[in-house]
Amino acid sequence: MKLITFADPGTDTTRPASWRCGVLMPNGTDLLDVAAAFAVPGEKGRPSGPAAYLDWFDLEGPWFGRARRALDAATGDAVRANAFREAGVMRSRDDVHLLAPVPRPGKILCVGLNYRDHAREAKLEVPGSPVVFAKFATAVVGHQQPIVLPSTSAKVDYEAELGVVIGRRCRRVQAGDASSVIAGYLNANDVSARDFQKVDGQWVRAKSCDTFAPMGPWLVSADEVADSGDLDVRLRLNGEQMQGSNTREFVFGVGALIAFLTETITLEPGDVLLTGTPPGVGFARRPPVYLAHGDRVEVEITGLGVLENPVVDERRLAEAL
Repeated sequence: MKLITFADPGTDTTRPASWRCGVLMPNGTDLLDVAAAFAVPGEKGRPSGPAAYLDWFDLEGPWFGRARRALDAATGDAVRANAFREAGVMRSRDDVHLLAPVPRPGKILCVGLNYRDHAREAKLEVPGSPVVFAKFATAVVGHQQPIVLPSTSAKVDYEAELGVVIGRRCRRVQAGDASSVIAGYLNANDVSARDFQKVDGQWVRAKSCDTFAPMGPWLVSADEVADSGDLDVRLRLNGEQMQGSNTREFVFGVGALIAFLTETITLEPGDVLLTGTPPGVGFARRPPVYLAHGDRVEVEITGLGVLENPVVDERRLAEAL
């Protein structure tokens, strides 16, 4: 199942009231508005959606299961599929505004230096335990939304990452049980202002500028990802591949990361874990390559689609949009 968060054109996408949950149809072009599907005659109940949007990602609540049942109904029963179409709850992806799958995570936890080949590139020792930092949720944007370069930074870098979306409130999870708390996976880009990192001596501001956490285009449910430890991860800048590796190069796999974090931190549905970036980042190139106005960045991970974002200089934002 592929979950999409979308809004109708012309709505204020910063307001949770405009966010809607859809499931991508097998044709890859249509989506089903899940909450609206249950209001179609013949369906049980008329739910308008959960009170809190993050409840869509709670494996122990009703909404994640309802999304799956809506997809099953739309793909397995021609009569109900036609009813959905006639009611207007089957929509074209081109007719809606895609948002990040998790528009406002409760937490975004990130891991640094988690690829062996990236450690070699940076000429750094492989860490003995995960290097953890955070990004603010206000940095999140979705597919095709712009990465905005701050006017005060000249060294904004890209970082393709596998994102893990938590689906259960959990603490002290064993590595071997971690799959039971994962709702799904998504493409992410841990955009970073390297000059801010150097000046500040820590990473919070450099990693949390507005628009510095693109995610999407959708969340792929965990059951559709056979092995998070064997996924190709690529980033293209203006069509040229800059990063390319496989999660086999992880220093700490997804299960180990969740076990480490939950020793001391409670994770909740809708929290997002970014698992580190492979080699090829801009600052490590000679000469360095940083994002510039007019660039287009694509992140592609096996089975998760392609996340694409234009790059816009803050000083030229109005004319670009």
